[in-house]
Parts: sequence; C-alpha cells; structure tokens
Amino acid sequence: MDIGKIVGNVWATRKDEKLCGQKLLVVKILKTKDTYKEGFMVAADNAGAGNGDLVLISKGSSARESIEKSHVPVDATIVGVVDSFEVFDE
Repeated sequence: MDIGKIVGNVWATRKDEKLCGQKLLVVKILKTKDTYKEGFMVAADNAGAGNGDLVLISKGSSARESIEKSHVPVDATIVGVVDSFEVFDE
C-alpha cells in the first residue's frame, strides 16, 4: 500500500465499459512524510475521497478486490482516507 494526496480528477468519456461508474482521481504518492515522488497516479476511488485528502492506495490484484465487480480493469484503488499518521525516525 502507498499513502498519497488527491490532487485532481480524471474524466474520460471514451473508456472500457467496465470503468463506467468508477470515480477516477489523480494522486501524488508520498516519498517521505513531507515530500512526494515525481509524477502522478490515477486510482479508482472506493472510499469517497476528495481533493486534498491523504489516502491509502492498494495496487495490483488487491486493488480489484476492493471493488464490487472484480473484473474492473484497475491497478490502483483508494481504499481509505487517512486521518493522521506518524513516522518515527531511525
């Protein structure tokens, strides 16, 4: 799982039929507690997340387990909205 921040939405009028009804969000993935990895990820929302939320992202086959229809072609799903988290320095 990764932790990321919602930074936008994706709209696609032409897409695989199985994606209909899926809310797709743009996510920046945390690298450290205060910095983000380069680039963006698109994830299906299964937790009711919104812009600016910190979220838990499940990837790969586990991402499809969270969606009611297991044959949806996604490889990243938002499975939770993070209230807070702690990182202990070593």
